[in-house]
Amino acid sequence: MYNRCNKFNPLWNSLVLHTKNGQQYLGKVYMIGINFEDNHVSTRLGNYLARPILRHECNVNLTFKEGVKLLEKCMRVLLHHDRSTVNKIQIAEITEEGTTIYTPISLKTY
Repeated sequence: MYNRCNKFNPLWNSLVLHTKNGQQYLGKVYMIGINFEDNHVSTRLGNYLARPILRHECNVNLTFKEGVKLLEKCMRVLLHHDRSTVNKIQIAEITEEGTTIYTPISLKTY
C-alpha cells in the first residue's frame, strides 16, 4: 500500500483499526496514508452525517446495547441520504475475549 501511495495510485479504501501493539486503540487510515485516532471513527459519507451525531451523543460509559442503538440511529440517517443502499447492517462486538459477529439486522425505514 505504501508503494502505491508514493506513486499516487492508492488503493481506494479507508481502514478502521481497533488495537495497536496489544493496547486499546481506535483509529482510521485514509487511502493516502493520513491517519488519526479518536473515541469514534467513521468513513466516507459517515464523516459528514454520522460523526456529528456521535460527537453529540457518544460517551465512554455507553453500554453495548446503548452503542448499538446509537449506531442504528447513525446508520438510519445514512440510509435516508443514499437511495441506492439497502437497510441491512451487521454488528460486531470486539472485546478482550475475542470478536463476536452478530447476524444482520434490517433497519426500520419510514
